[in-house]
Amino acid sequence: MDPISILVNVAYIVSAILFIYGIRMLGRAETARQGNLVSAVGMFLAVIMTLINENLAGNFGLIFLGILIGGGIGYFAAQRVEMTGMPELVALFNGFGGLASLAVGWAEYQRLFETDATSIFTSIVIFLTVLIGGVTFTGSILAWGKLSGRFGGNSTLPNSQFINVALIGVLLLCGIMLVLFGATNAGYSMFMAVVVLSLVFGVTGVMPIGGGDMPVVVSLLNSLSGLAASAAGFVIGNNVLIVAGCLVGASGLILTVIMCRAMNRSLGSVLMGGFGATSSGGSGVEGEMKAASVEDAYYVLEAADSVIFVPGYGMAVAQAQHVVRELGEILEANGTEVKYVVHPVAGRMPGHMNVLLAEADVPYEQLVEMEDVNPTMETVDVAIVIGANDVVNPAALTDEGSPIYGMPIIKVHEARTVYALKRGRGKGFSGIVNALFFGDNTRMLFGDAKGTMSELIAQFKD
Repeated sequence: MDPISILVNVAYIVSAILFIYGIRMLGRAETARQGNLVSAVGMFLAVIMTLINENLAGNFGLIFLGILIGGGIGYFAAQRVEMTGMPELVALFNGFGGLASLAVGWAEYQRLFETDATSIFTSIVIFLTVLIGGVTFTGSILAWGKLSGRFGGNSTLPNSQFINVALIGVLLLCGIMLVLFGATNAGYSMFMAVVVLSLVFGVTGVMPIGGGDMPVVVSLLNSLSGLAASAAGFVIGNNVLIVAGCLVGASGLILTVIMCRAMNRSLGSVLMGGFGATSSGGSGVEGEMKAASVEDAYYVLEAADSVIFVPGYGMAVAQAQHVVRELGEILEANGTEVKYVVHPVAGRMPGHMNVLLAEADVPYEQLVEMEDVNPTMETVDVAIVIGANDVVNPAALTDEGSPIYGMPIIKVHEARTVYALKRGRGKGFSGIVNALFFGDNTRMLFGDAKGTMSELIAQFKD
């Protein structure tokens, strides 16, 4: 083995170690940013070594131009995006990762077709790369549209299950024929059929899934983008791409399973559609929402010994995380015990609320798991729900007709007093009526969450 190959392989090992260590650092809020940086350094090293190993000196200008253009777009997109738009941005990034893998598979098959040098193994991994990459691309674009409200979060597709099963069958048949025909005209026709059908399957696969399941879908698509990259690594024989893709695919799949468990549902039931696909809320909710004034809430909070905050997407919309932290600090100074409880599927992407709270410098030790706070919820004086809906809906425990029946929730309805901050009286993103808002111990604080919190802070400061 020549010295350059040895250097490249050693660099790939170092890159893989940096990837693993970076992902490990993402497990804690205080080290997450450093983890991103460590992983980025690993990827930069892998890219440089790949350019050296493939002897692409003559194309360095075009390659670095692509890096500058893509990096510039990514930088400005990340700088300009609001926290409410972060789920859509993540979905887009997943999609373009899948598209890049599809392009790699296509380019390699085109090269093999022109040289008639394909093999059974190569044909299989090219098929998998194009299939997973295509599904990830269009599925992520549709998820982006649903999250942003462009396509309708609860839009459905007639006979979707039959269509998807038929597409899977046709895709597998085309894949088998692609492997058998290889780099021939018939094989190329099968390859193009796989490209088109994978793009279609991405749309039909995500279309039936309701808005309430979008966090799980984003996590799954993230996993698929990693698997597509890993398959592309096999296509071009790049070890570090295989390792990086496997890490993303495995971590995304683990997160998807965790989120499904948090909803007490299987991944299969999510993919089949259902939760959030209709606006049904189970049996009717009796009673009416009882509004409260900021002054009333102030007097209750001033006398409270314990307060928990339960953030949801409404906090992201209002950009209220900083005033939430400020109110929490004021309550602590007043002698109140303050905690923040985040449900695993709160918001519209995995970890959405955790990112918001970390951005506002909420102390990590004040974040508690719902399993830890639920047994003592009856001793909590005040629970403040900020834009959350399904994750605090007691119908999940009592209403067998509800789409979320059986889903583990944060049992804020057992607290002595509940204040729910909400912009209006409508249903949440998933279209399910929240029985909590009609409870005897619940009072509604209608309006923009940031404005309401600011008014509460002003009451304490007067």
